[in-house]
Amino acid sequence: MKFKISLLTLAAAAALAAAPGVHAKTFKWASQGEIATWDIHSQNNALQNGLHANVYESLVYYNSKTFAVEPVLATSWKEISPTQVRFNLRKEVKFSDGTPFTADDAVFSLNRAMAKTSNFSPYVQGIDKVVKVDSHTIDVILKGPNPVLLRQMTELRMMSKAWAEKNKSVDPKDMKAADENFAHRNAMGTGPYVLTSWQPDQRMVFKRNPNWWGKMEGNVTEIVYTPIKSAATRIAALLSGEVDMVLDPTPQDLGRLRASADLKVIDGLENRTIFLGMDQFREELPGSNVKGKNPLKDVRVRKALYQAIDVDTISRNIMRGLGKPTGTLVAPQVAGWTEGVAKRFPYDVEAAKKLLADAGYPSGFEVDFACPNNRYINDEAICQAVTAMWARVGVKAKLRTMPLVNYFPMIQRYEASIYMLGWGVPTFDALYSLQSLVRTVGQGGDGNYNVGRYSNERMDYLVDRVKVETDAPVRARMLTEALQLSNDTVSHIPLHDQVIPWAMKKNVELVHRADNRVDMLTVKIN
Repeated sequence: MKFKISLLTLAAAAALAAAPGVHAKTFKWASQGEIATWDIHSQNNALQNGLHANVYESLVYYNSKTFAVEPVLATSWKEISPTQVRFNLRKEVKFSDGTPFTADDAVFSLNRAMAKTSNFSPYVQGIDKVVKVDSHTIDVILKGPNPVLLRQMTELRMMSKAWAEKNKSVDPKDMKAADENFAHRNAMGTGPYVLTSWQPDQRMVFKRNPNWWGKMEGNVTEIVYTPIKSAATRIAALLSGEVDMVLDPTPQDLGRLRASADLKVIDGLENRTIFLGMDQFREELPGSNVKGKNPLKDVRVRKALYQAIDVDTISRNIMRGLGKPTGTLVAPQVAGWTEGVAKRFPYDVEAAKKLLADAGYPSGFEVDFACPNNRYINDEAICQAVTAMWARVGVKAKLRTMPLVNYFPMIQRYEASIYMLGWGVPTFDALYSLQSLVRTVGQGGDGNYNVGRYSNERMDYLVDRVKVETDAPVRARMLTEALQLSNDTVSHIPLHDQVIPWAMKKNVELVHRADNRVDMLTVKIN
C-alpha cells in the first residue's frame, strides 16, 4: 500500500532539496529484512527501531562514535532524588506538520510506551509515572533507583499527542492481533526525515524534514530503503550500482566485494548474540512424539541439545568468520560479560547421547523447530545445520522457517517449541537481556521475550535486585552471576556473537555502529 503524508510536507521537502547551496543526495540501501509496522511502540525490533529513528526522536540518544548518551529532545536532566529525574525539553522543536513539541507529547509518549499493547516494556522498566512540570519540563518518577534509565530512554521515541488522538492511535497496535491503527502505516515525528511512502516488501522512501531543529553532519536529502530477501539479488543490486549500500552481505560474497575497486566493506562486532530458546512451560509439546510430558523441561535434554551442536563448524563453514562462538547471552561490549561466563560447554556427541539416555530418551524424540529466514546472518542455513547435528543424536527437529514479519508475532504467541532469536543490547547492560529473556514472564517488561517461559526463583531475585542496585561493583557481580546461572540451567543455547560487515560504494562515508543501525545524520555521498 502506498500513501502520502501530505502534499505540503512533500513540497517543503522538495523545496529544501532544491534550495541554493543544497545538492540533493539520494542514499539507496538494502538489507534482507522488512519492518512489521510504523507504530513506534508496537514491536521491539532493531532494524525497525533504526528506521523509525529517521522520523521519530527520543529525549536522549547514543553518539554513533562513542556510544555516550547525548541530549536530543531533552537538553538536560538532573536527579531530584534517587527516584525522581527531571528532564528539560528542547524549545522551538516542531513536528513535521508544524505543530510544537511540548511536555504533553513527552508525557503521552512515555505513557504510550507503558501501555498494555506496547512491546517496549523493557525500556520503561522501573518507571512508576511521568509528570508534566511545565510546558517544557517533565519528571520521571521511578519505583526505585534505576542505574540504566538514560540508556533505556534512547529507544523511547516521541509521538505527537494531538496527531495520535486525531488519528485514533492513542494505544500502540497489538502485533499479536490483526487490527491496525493509523500509526501502523503512517508516521509523523520531529526527526530529520519524513516518511513519504511505504510499500511493504518493496520500498520505503524518506525526504528531509524542513522543520527539523538540528544540524546534520551528512548530506543525504532522500533515503530509499529496499528490503531484498534474496542474497544474490542484494549483492547484484550493489554491484550494479542500483543501491549504495547493503547492510548484510553474505559471508560467501565478502571476498569479491572486498576485491572490487568500486566498493568497500567495513567490519565490526555487533552487540548481538544469536541463540536458541526452548519451551520449558508446556506439559506436552505440540507435534512431538513424546506424549504426556515435555522433554525440554529436563536440563539434561537441554544440555544434550547444546552439546550436540558443533558451533566451530557453523562459524567456519556457514558464518565464514562472521560469528564468534559464545557460551553466554550477551556480547563482550555488554556490562556483566566476562571471559569465564562466555565459556561454552564442549561439543561432544557421545556426551549428548548419554544425557538423552539418562533423561529417558535413548532413541531421541521429535520436536518442532522454528527459525526466521531473513533476519540474521545465514539464519536459515544455521538452523538447517543444527537440525542435521541433532539428527546424529536421535533428535528429529521438524524445521520450519518464515520471514521476520510473521516469525516474531508467532514466537510471541508461544507457538514454537524450539526457536532461534538474536538479541542486541541497546542499553549495553545485561539487565536488558536478563529481564527480557530469563526473568519469569510478568509485568513491566519481565520476560518480554522469554517465549520459552523459563522460570527460576534465584534468577528472578537477581534480576529484580539488579534493577535498583546502584553500587557498581556489586551490580556487576550480580549481572555475571545471573548470566552464569543462565548457563548452568541451560535457559537457552548460545551460538555466537555476530560480526557485521557493511558493504557500500567507495563514495559513501558513514559511521559503523555496534547496534547495526545506520545513523543517517552521519551519511555522506561524495
